[in-house]
Amino acid sequence: MCVVGPTASGKTALGLEVAEVLGGEIVSADSRQVYRRLEIGTAKPSAAERARVRHHCLDLVDPEETFDVARFRAAAAAAIADVERRGRVPVVVGGTGLYVRALLGGLCPAPPRVAALRESLARIVRAEGAPALHRRLGMLDPASAARIAPRDAVRSVRALEVALTTGRRLSEWQAAHGFREAPYEALVIGLARPADELAARIDTRARAMVAAGLLDEVRALGARIPIDAPAFGAVGYREMLACVGGEVDLEAALAAMVRATRRFAKRQRTWFRAEAAVVWRHPDRHRARILAEAAAFLAGGARPDAAPA
Repeated sequence: MCVVGPTASGKTALGLEVAEVLGGEIVSADSRQVYRRLEIGTAKPSAAERARVRHHCLDLVDPEETFDVARFRAAAAAAIADVERRGRVPVVVGGTGLYVRALLGGLCPAPPRVAALRESLARIVRAEGAPALHRRLGMLDPASAARIAPRDAVRSVRALEVALTTGRRLSEWQAAHGFREAPYEALVIGLARPADELAARIDTRARAMVAAGLLDEVRALGARIPIDAPAFGAVGYREMLACVGGEVDLEAALAAMVRATRRFAKRQRTWFRAEAAVVWRHPDRHRARILAEAAAFLAGGARPDAAPA
């Protein structure tokens, strides 16, 4: 069972309920919640929520470390095997589309990393910023650039590395692979909220994060790790860093955070809408329907109608 969708759509709440009803445990598919000490800004499940339902794939690495889809897939597969071995139901919850795709469809066999080239690309990021590297990617591999956020230095570096070392675009490698492996039979529920409803939730959650101490969390992290650490690529953290550094005031940082989060949510919606297997449901209006469909599917029933909700 997978619960996917854009940020602030209600994945955590629904995932918890599904896991409790079905006797499950949650496997996080969030590329920022893997980082230790990133709590408020990643909307990481609270201690109380983790006490309700056991969680996996949280707090796997330090903020300075690079974490990629291959490492996620290995960690998630191990967690799923552990959950199933104990007779429980794995419930994958998260908004990182590539993680979910790789988990359910396999990994594209692209070439290994090239340390010297990666360092050269990292120097561009440090000197000119991640968007500058993304513009270079747009010229070399437009299809990959369209799927990667301008500030996502990790994925921009990987896409450029593949293209420059093989002469073949990452998007071409991925198209040839097609993510057609099928290690699991999964029901993937996508949370469909109208755009205006989601925008309002994003605004409310951003303000709640600030009220909960996001600025202090970012200040503490900034005192311990370099500003170009991979974890600081997360939406919210880079905007608050500007406030910590005195470049903008808190209201301006908050407004920038909301704008960036809305853009991020739009990219997530676009990604998941392109995934044919996703069954779209409104997380509030269709709550009972989702639980019933999940129970029937896991009992061996047919996959529910995938028409958009």
